[in-house]
Amino acid sequence: MMDLQSLLASPVALPSIPRVIALALTELNAPEPDALRVSSLLGMEPVMTARLLMVANSARFQRRRRVGTVSEALAILGLRPVRDMTIEAAMTSAFRKVGSVDMKQFWRYSLDTARLTQLLTRARKVEVSPYTVGLVHALGELVLHRGMPKEMEQLNQRINVFAPQRARAERELLGYSYAQVGAGFARAWQLPEALVETLEHQDAPFEREDYEPMAGILHVASWRCRAHELGYTENKLAVSFPDKTALALGLDVGVVLAHAPVDWASSQEARLFLE
Repeated sequence: MMDLQSLLASPVALPSIPRVIALALTELNAPEPDALRVSSLLGMEPVMTARLLMVANSARFQRRRRVGTVSEALAILGLRPVRDMTIEAAMTSAFRKVGSVDMKQFWRYSLDTARLTQLLTRARKVEVSPYTVGLVHALGELVLHRGMPKEMEQLNQRINVFAPQRARAERELLGYSYAQVGAGFARAWQLPEALVETLEHQDAPFEREDYEPMAGILHVASWRCRAHELGYTENKLAVSFPDKTALALGLDVGVVLAHAPVDWASSQEARLFLE
């Protein structure tokens, strides 16, 4: 078995990202980002350019004329949303196929967690996008599968990748879980510290020092979405509900448990992450 530092130092486990995206993220994470440099860098990346223009021209902004350049899109969207979009693009493009993991299911589950995390943080002041946190929270699992494929396949035979108990099983086997791997991965990519801390503590938000509330919200959201993937009955949902965390955060149990099937992401939506 590899310890955490050896795993994170493995070039096999950690994928690289396009140099332009890496430079853009570095600039976006600076105390005072240079908007001109950001727009110049992102303008060299076709996929990001298309995504920024699509969002800037969406009905949400009610523009009378179409936005045609990255710099215009940046002015409309703002630096923080663009940073979140760049993080999402970097992480989703880095993982296309990983061992035997069903990537369509993985992104469908991640989309569900992103939406529920966003829902549960309404009216709360947070440092990082709840949607982005939810979308990338389980990427540590993919790093584990890349770095230790045999060990993860053996673990998969004992417990489903999407089981709510997965993090505990990984801690028992390795001494750490996908949460700490994801945090180390995010730190290596120089992503915002608030995002790193949320990822690091999500599996056991009350068991470590410096409790991060956002990690608790993510913990509850991911539990609900994992339970959905495994088809939990109402009785099993009630029995396994992380009530200690939810109570401490003042989360509405009804909202968490009643997340209706109509809200779940479709396979078609998840497939977009594989194109």
